[in-house]
This record gives sequence, C-alpha cells and structure tokens, in this order.
Amino acid sequence: QVHLVESGGGLVQPGGSLRLSCAASGSIRAIESLGWYRQAPGKQRELVATFSRDVGTNYADSVKGRFTISRDNAKNTVDLQMNSLKPEDTAVYYCAARWCGDSTFNYWGQGTQVTVSS
Repeated sequence: QVHLVESGGGLVQPGGSLRLSCAASGSIRAIESLGWYRQAPGKQRELVATFSRDVGTNYADSVKGRFTISRDNAKNTVDLQMNSLKPEDTAVYYCAARWCGDSTFNYWGQGTQVTVSS
C-alpha cells in the first residue's frame, strides 16, 4: 500500500503562482512513477504531469511551459510548480503513484483545491 498526502492548494489571481507538494509513505520502494492529475467540476479527471523513475517527465499540452514537476527520491516527495495560472486551471488536484510492474496509476491522495479567480 502507498499513502499520498497533498498540500499547497488555495486561491490565486490569474497570472499568479502556486506550488503543490505531495508526500508518499508506505511501500515506497515499489513506486515507479509519481504524478499529478486534476478534476474540474463536471469534467473528467485528466493527467497534468508525471515523473517516471525510468523515463523522466511528461506534461499535458495545456500546462506545458507553465507547470514544472519535480521529484525528490530521497524524501519521497513530488512537487508541482504552477506559474501563469489561468481560470481554466481551477480544479481539485490529486497526487498519484504507480507501482513497478503496473500499467496504471493505482494510488491517489485526497486532493487539494486550486482556484484561479480575480
């Protein structure tokens, strides 16, 4: 089992910045990838960014150039630096983990709300 806890969400004006953090615990040696997903009201959950231990980073086209994912393997944490935020970035953001040998992300945090509004 892997346990994930997010923090850092809040209210920010358009053009502003936020940094989200996620701490992993449990069977952390089995984690191959850590990432961030988001879900806006009435919409499907979508991938934001992932960080694979083996192949590196991947970003959704909608956030590429504005968001940066970083991973500290020693501390078992993953962060998401969000710059130039837009109202359409408003969503609940979830930290996710994938075990070695798994094809999908199977472990999820509780989520943290990000609201971009003037």
